[in-house]
Amino acid sequence: MFTRVVEVRAKKDKLSQFTNTLNDKIMPLLREQPGFVDIITLVSTSEPERMVSISFWESEAAAQRYNEQHYPRIREMITDLTESSPRVQTYNVDTSTTHRIAQGKAA
Repeated sequence: MFTRVVEVRAKKDKLSQFTNTLNDKIMPLLREQPGFVDIITLVSTSEPERMVSISFWESEAAAQRYNEQHYPRIREMITDLTESSPRVQTYNVDTSTTHRIAQGKAA
Protein backbone atom coordinates (compact mmCIF):
# COMPACT_ATOMS: atom_id res chain seq x y z
CA MET A 1 0.00 0.00 0.00
CA PHE A 2 1.24 3.45 -0.95
CA THR A 3 0.05 6.97 -0.09
CA ARG A 4 0.20 10.41 -1.61
CA VAL A 5 -0.11 13.24 0.92
CA VAL A 6 -1.13 16.54 -0.65
CA GLU A 7 -1.18 19.74 1.39
CA VAL A 8 -2.84 22.80 -0.07
CA ARG A 9 -4.11 26.19 1.06
CA ALA A 10 -7.23 27.45 -0.68
CA LYS A 11 -7.78 31.15 -1.19
CA LYS A 12 -10.15 32.37 1.55
CA ASP A 13 -12.55 33.92 -0.96
CA LYS A 14 -12.50 30.71 -3.07
CA LEU A 15 -12.90 28.14 -0.28
CA SER A 16 -16.43 27.13 -1.25
CA GLN A 17 -15.50 26.82 -4.92
CA PHE A 18 -12.41 24.78 -3.99
CA THR A 19 -14.49 22.38 -1.87
CA ASN A 20 -17.05 21.99 -4.67
CA THR A 21 -14.29 21.26 -7.19
CA LEU A 22 -12.78 18.69 -4.86
CA ASN A 23 -16.10 16.89 -4.31
CA ASP A 24 -17.64 17.24 -7.77
CA LYS A 25 -14.64 16.87 -10.10
CA ILE A 26 -11.57 15.51 -8.34
CA MET A 27 -13.14 12.77 -6.19
CA PRO A 28 -14.97 11.12 -9.12
CA LEU A 29 -11.76 11.17 -11.17
CA LEU A 30 -9.83 9.52 -8.35
CA ARG A 31 -12.44 6.78 -7.94
CA GLU A 32 -11.97 5.81 -11.60
CA GLN A 33 -8.21 5.32 -11.29
CA PRO A 34 -6.81 1.78 -11.38
CA GLY A 35 -5.22 0.97 -8.04
CA PHE A 36 -7.00 3.74 -6.11
CA VAL A 37 -8.17 2.49 -2.70
CA ASP A 38 -9.42 5.43 -0.62
CA ILE A 39 -8.90 9.06 0.31
CA ILE A 40 -9.08 11.03 3.54
CA THR A 41 -9.28 14.82 3.40
CA LEU A 42 -8.46 16.77 6.55
CA VAL A 43 -9.45 20.41 7.08
CA SER A 44 -7.61 22.46 9.71
CA THR A 45 -9.82 23.49 12.62
CA SER A 46 -7.95 26.77 13.07
CA GLU A 47 -7.37 27.55 9.37
CA PRO A 48 -10.28 26.15 7.31
CA GLU A 49 -8.54 27.07 4.06
CA ARG A 50 -5.67 24.65 4.90
CA MET A 51 -6.29 21.06 3.83
CA VAL A 52 -4.39 17.81 3.69
CA SER A 53 -5.53 14.88 1.53
CA ILE A 54 -4.15 11.39 1.98
CA SER A 55 -4.90 9.09 -0.93
CA PHE A 56 -4.25 5.37 -0.65
CA TRP A 57 -3.11 3.28 -3.59
CA GLU A 58 -2.56 -0.43 -4.09
CA SER A 59 0.98 0.21 -5.27
CA GLU A 60 3.54 2.90 -5.91
CA ALA A 61 3.19 2.20 -9.65
CA ALA A 62 -0.57 2.94 -9.55
CA ALA A 63 0.04 6.22 -7.69
CA GLN A 64 2.81 7.17 -10.10
CA ARG A 65 0.60 6.46 -13.12
CA TYR A 66 -2.10 8.73 -11.64
CA ASN A 67 0.52 11.39 -10.86
CA GLU A 68 1.80 11.42 -14.43
CA GLN A 69 -1.48 11.01 -16.33
CA HIS A 70 -4.08 12.90 -14.27
CA TYR A 71 -2.54 15.03 -11.54
CA PRO A 72 -1.41 17.82 -13.93
CA ARG A 73 -5.06 18.26 -14.97
CA ILE A 74 -6.15 18.42 -11.34
CA ARG A 75 -3.51 21.04 -10.57
CA GLU A 76 -4.89 23.10 -13.45
CA MET A 77 -8.41 22.80 -11.99
CA ILE A 78 -7.33 24.28 -8.67
CA THR A 79 -4.62 26.76 -9.68
CA ASP A 80 -6.92 29.79 -9.47
CA LEU A 81 -8.43 28.51 -6.21
CA THR A 82 -5.23 28.05 -4.19
CA GLU A 83 -2.62 30.31 -2.63
CA SER A 84 0.30 28.30 -4.05
CA SER A 85 1.10 24.96 -5.64
CA PRO A 86 0.07 21.93 -3.60
CA ARG A 87 2.85 20.18 -1.72
CA VAL A 88 2.98 16.45 -2.50
CA GLN A 89 4.79 13.81 -0.47
CA THR A 90 4.67 10.03 -0.79
CA TYR A 91 4.84 7.26 1.78
CA ASN A 92 4.57 3.50 2.09
CA VAL A 93 1.80 2.43 4.49
CA ASP A 94 3.31 0.48 7.35
CA THR A 95 0.26 -0.22 9.53
CA SER A 96 -3.45 0.56 9.43
CA THR A 97 -6.61 -0.40 11.28
CA THR A 98 -8.94 0.82 8.54
CA HIS A 99 -10.65 -2.11 6.82
CA ARG A 100 -10.50 -0.89 3.19
CA ILE A 101 -6.93 0.27 3.53
CA ALA A 102 -5.90 -3.05 5.07
CA GLN A 103 -7.56 -4.89 2.15
CA GLY A 104 -5.56 -2.85 -0.35
CA LYS A 105 -2.30 -3.54 1.49
CA ALA A 106 -2.91 -7.28 1.17
CA ALA A 107 -3.43 -6.96 -2.60
